[in-house]
Amino acid sequence: MQSLQHKASEWSGVDTADAFAIDDTNLFQKLGLDAFINLSTNFYNRVYDDEEDWFRLIFSNSKKEDAIQNQYEFFVQRMGGPPLYSQRKGHPALIARHRPFPVTHQAAERWLHHMQDALDNTPDIDSDSKIKMMNFFRHTAFFLVAGDELKNPNQQVACKHATSKPAAE
Repeated sequence: MQSLQHKASEWSGVDTADAFAIDDTNLFQKLGLDAFINLSTNFYNRVYDDEEDWFRLIFSNSKKEDAIQNQYEFFVQRMGGPPLYSQRKGHPALIARHRPFPVTHQAAERWLHHMQDALDNTPDIDSDSKIKMMNFFRHTAFFLVAGDELKNPNQQVACKHATSKPAAE
């Protein structure tokens, strides 16, 4: 059986080294807290206004303000800042925390669509950081898809999107 990281790289089209290039620079120090708050707010405004009912329903049991806070605190922590998320919620444990949700290839692509739009419309993040972040997000989204398969290990999932689209600058 392939490792989750290997599946994430294969399905996302993002090599592990590119996915974790976010670790080469302290993006929190470079961008500051407001950039992460703005990104997460921009993202969740798009998610909660999504025209697709099936996608909006994934988030229907969460308050938008809580989703924004959880996301920016995780991003801050993962990208070099203080452990805001862990201090408030414990270990991120991404697969376990996403277990209640249908983290399918389709859902990952929809999530990534909104994240790319949010990045493109968050002017306080420079283009190099946007590329690094999008590579991380793309790989992580498909890591969660691979983790979701652990719920039904006998289910085979076909990936329609084996290659990555380049991140917009």
